[in-house]
Amino acid sequence: MDVVIGPLDLSSRVDEALAVQAVAFGLGPDEVAVRRQIVLRHMTHPGARALGATVGGDLVGFVYGMPNDRAHWWSTVVEPYLRAQGNDAWLDDSFVITELHVHPAHQHRGLGRSLITTITDAAAEPRSILSAIDTESPARGLYRSLGYRDLALRVVFPSAPKPYAVMGATLPLHRPPAGR
Repeated sequence: MDVVIGPLDLSSRVDEALAVQAVAFGLGPDEVAVRRQIVLRHMTHPGARALGATVGGDLVGFVYGMPNDRAHWWSTVVEPYLRAQGNDAWLDDSFVITELHVHPAHQHRGLGRSLITTITDAAAEPRSILSAIDTESPARGLYRSLGYRDLALRVVFPSAPKPYAVMGATLPLHRPPAGR
C-alpha cells in the first residue's frame, strides 16, 4: 500500500502517535502517559502543527513542531548548553522539531526525511532546531544529511536516562540531487 503524508490532527490521534513513538523509541506505559499530556499541551501553542504518514489510514509515522519560544521548558533546559557554545541565538526565530518517529516496520523508506522536510518547508522561521539522543544513530545521520549540525552536546534533560545533542539547520533543509 502507498504511504500518504499529510496534515495530522495530533490531538485527536495522540494515542495512535504515541503507540508509534513507544515502539520506535522504546517507551513504557508510564512514559507514554506523561508524554500524552505533553503532546496535548504542545498542540495548544501558537503555530504548532503536525504531519502524519499513513498506510491504509493507519498511522505509521508522525512529526510535530512549533515556533520556538525561550519560555518553553525545552528552551530553558538547552539554553545554558547552547550559550556555552556561543549558539544560544539559535533559540530565536527557529522552528523546533519536537518529535519525529516512524514505526520500525516502516523505517529506511524515506518517511522520516519526507516528514521533516515537509513540515519545515511550511515554516516561516529561517532555521530549525531539534534534540536527539547524543549517540551516533540513523536519526542523527538523517539530520546531518538534511543540513543539521551539532550546536551543543551532552545536554542532560531531567529524568532522561541518556544525554542529548541539540542540532540546528538553516531552512530549507538540504535535498539530495535528483536521481539519487
